[in-house]
Amino acid sequence: MVPSNLKFEKICWALAIVFMVLGSCNTAEKELKPEPLAKHVILIGSDGFGAYAFDKAKVPNLRKMMKGGAYSLQARSVLPSSSAVNWASMIMGSGPELHGYTEWGSKTPELPSRIIGKGNIYPTIFSLIHEQLPEAKKGVSYSWGGIGYLFEKNMVDLDFNGKSDSLTVQRAMHFLVNEKPALTFIHFDQPDGAGHNIGHDTPEYYEAVEEIDALVGHVLKTLEENKMMDDTVILFSSDHGGVGKGHGGKTLAEVEIPWIAYGKNIKAKGALKSSVVTYDTAATIAKILGLETPEFWRGIPINEIFGNEK
Repeated sequence: MVPSNLKFEKICWALAIVFMVLGSCNTAEKELKPEPLAKHVILIGSDGFGAYAFDKAKVPNLRKMMKGGAYSLQARSVLPSSSAVNWASMIMGSGPELHGYTEWGSKTPELPSRIIGKGNIYPTIFSLIHEQLPEAKKGVSYSWGGIGYLFEKNMVDLDFNGKSDSLTVQRAMHFLVNEKPALTFIHFDQPDGAGHNIGHDTPEYYEAVEEIDALVGHVLKTLEENKMMDDTVILFSSDHGGVGKGHGGKTLAEVEIPWIAYGKNIKAKGALKSSVVTYDTAATIAKILGLETPEFWRGIPINEIFGNEK
């Protein structure tokens, strides 16, 4: 017969071990959950803004971001180097092989999407915020109407198609200041218009590039005046560059795009060593906001901008 007090001790030890295991599991779960690096992310996309534009255009506001943050002028679009396919890739975290938008003006996937989310399209960064940060605001302000087919309209608090880039940024800033959203996607239609109408690598093209830089300056000024810059990350990129009056091909002038990160917890790394593809943008936004990314996304966060090499 085992003394009753000894049995009691064994039971106590067993319970203690169970509680220790449960406690360690809870701790591990907390450790695995990503922590947000900023409260707000602004994704600025400028249509047709090739990386080569930095060689000739005067872009002081973008260079301010490059100097105080991290950037690549060798980031790449997916193929074909056209609009809808690349804007979709940028916010869907995957290439056309999975999301299915394959053409310049895709409104629906030409190739059936591998995954269909609750918004009835391949899940974007907005769906991740909707599910994991249900109280957070999010919005899209865009100049090219084609953007309106590429995100879950039932999951955003702002869906504004401006008639000009100036109106687009004004509406975005009103939303930003008043709603304090987790994510604001601002799409500018220039310098793509100048590239198609007059030609890339022309004085008129660079004039349009410089106008975009001025609008970026307006975003920076608005954040600073409203004391939001300390809690915000700005990502600036493009869908493609161009050659002559077109794009869609495989030249570096068409495929290489700028990719700039600036703001809270972004290290002043300057030029990045990392290879960046446009679908890495969505994964990077997810990391900044502390979101878990789905297995079916193919993009990865560019951790080098946070001071990590991997």
